[in-house]
Amino acid sequence: MQADPPARSAVVDLGSNSVRMVVFDGVSRNPVPIFNEKAVLRLGRGLTTTGRLNEEGVALAVDVLRRFYAIARGMNADPFEILATAAVRDAVNGPEFVASLRQLMPDVPIRILSGIEEADHSALGVLCGIPEANGLVADIGGGSLELIRIDSEGRHDADTLPLGVIHLSDRASGNIANAKVIADADLAGVQWLTGMRGKTLYLVGGAFRALARLEIARTDYPLNIVHYYTLNPLAARDMTGWLIQSNRKALERLPNAPRKRLDDVPFAATVLRRLIRRIEPEKIVFCVDGLREGWYALNVAPDLQSLDPLETVSRDMCARLGRSDTLPNALIDWIQPIFRGETDHQRRLRETACRLSDVGSHDHPEYRAEQTYLRVLRLQGAGFDHQARAALALALAIRYEAEPDTASYLRTSRSLLNDEMFTWGITLGLALRLAYVLCGGTERLLQGTRLELNDTELCLHLTSARVAVRGDAVRRRLTRLAQVMKLSGIMDEAPQTTIIPG
Repeated sequence: MQADPPARSAVVDLGSNSVRMVVFDGVSRNPVPIFNEKAVLRLGRGLTTTGRLNEEGVALAVDVLRRFYAIARGMNADPFEILATAAVRDAVNGPEFVASLRQLMPDVPIRILSGIEEADHSALGVLCGIPEANGLVADIGGGSLELIRIDSEGRHDADTLPLGVIHLSDRASGNIANAKVIADADLAGVQWLTGMRGKTLYLVGGAFRALARLEIARTDYPLNIVHYYTLNPLAARDMTGWLIQSNRKALERLPNAPRKRLDDVPFAATVLRRLIRRIEPEKIVFCVDGLREGWYALNVAPDLQSLDPLETVSRDMCARLGRSDTLPNALIDWIQPIFRGETDHQRRLRETACRLSDVGSHDHPEYRAEQTYLRVLRLQGAGFDHQARAALALALAIRYEAEPDTASYLRTSRSLLNDEMFTWGITLGLALRLAYVLCGGTERLLQGTRLELNDTELCLHLTSARVAVRGDAVRRRLTRLAQVMKLSGIMDEAPQTTIIPG
């Protein structure tokens, strides 16, 4: 019997500036893109003057979408849908263009989203990647800027403004001073924005992502991941000022500069600068999940959105790469006594680390620590910020015998973590290292052993049934863990007690 083809879905985001198709693999809490391709069309160029889609962009769009259609059908993507946004909905020849696409792809739904629908999809995408998000989502495209308020109760107060980078450039005749005045006037018309003061600002859209990539390059930031890249308002104002004033040649010299976006950068930076001035956010968070991931959450995996994305990805990785799906729960309970007073955030990360603690089991032993470190540090999506990535990656590298003083690849964690969280990561890693030398990855051998903590001592209790796990390796690892915690280590082997100096 022939196996069923894998479940896949695809969405095309047909925007004013570019068109992108993403094919997602399977149905899960966290979207898994297996194809992601973009083409710059500039459909909205000149729309303000002519009222029509750019003819050159229309011709290019037909060629690109014909290819996307063949790929999606070849990959058995179902559902497969095309979402058209500002340029198509505003142009007088938008319906004619959509009709031609329907002739080309008669079996593919093509939806022209309203500005409010576009904002709602973007908000769903942000919540897919950052489920605890609370504040203002701003999604910039070529034709429009969508604004929507999100909190624990849902999505509210959506608005759409003609402040997309192409539209704004046309309205301002390419002049940044004019763009500033236009952006201020448009934002002033959104009355509910006054209630967003002091909230977090979440930035979505290719032009905003281009700002983040350039700032990451300029500052030599240690992690080249846009998702969850976070700036305080002062740093964001400095970034936007630099980008508005810089010429294209200067930006092109930066590593990995998004060359096709550089003409849009001053206008995206202007919109962001005026928005920051208007709402005075607590912080600015860049998010790569937007309209397409919102479509996925709404149409492919709506029943899974209540799940914790970090827990989900760690369970999936444990099942694929680990040796036991029951040991992690035992580790969570076994390690817990030495993390008294941990915050909810630290508890969540500790539990995640336990689930990920064996994902390097099949890697080459000489590279196991580094490979695991990079795998976790650079994990796609998963709903955790850069500091969480750095802390988890550090803990798992230490679990696999990495030495924090000599392993050069740990420098990203040193850069991103404060002293408290760096020590926390080392402590967790050493606790996991001790657990694995005790049990060898077998839950049964961990049973009957336990850790006990008091103000001066860390005690490892071993029952007489655990003779097989006693030995110098256990003592060394207990000693190391106790030293980091500034305690003395005691191994209680009942009836004899061995004291290990701290």
